Amino acid sequence: MDRHDIELADAIEAIRLELLDASERGRGQAIQFEVGPVTLDFTVELKRDARAKGGVKAWVLSADAEAGLAHTRAHKVSVTLTPKDASTGRSIDISNPDLGSRDGF
Repeated sequence: MDRHDIELADAIEAIRLELLDASERGRGQAIQFEVGPVTLDFTVELKRDARAKGGVKAWVLSADAEAGLAHTRAHKVSVTLTPKDASTGRSIDISNPDLGSRDGF
């Protein structure tokens, strides 16, 4: 494993953390954004891993690594996620429920 390899699960976790950070930063803002489906496109390399339950892990490749691999070893993966609040099951808003005022527009 190269020191720049990132597990697919870690890449998705990074997106989760960024969405949580965006939600926190949006508190108190007058404009809200509802998070809809999030589509992530990755180029991955599948590698055998004795520690993985299925014996195979998907590693996200950088553009540099992708250029160096034969097409048979690099795979395109598209993952669509629909973020939900774990406690309510509702969509996540990147902001707070106060819509603010239109005064001044």
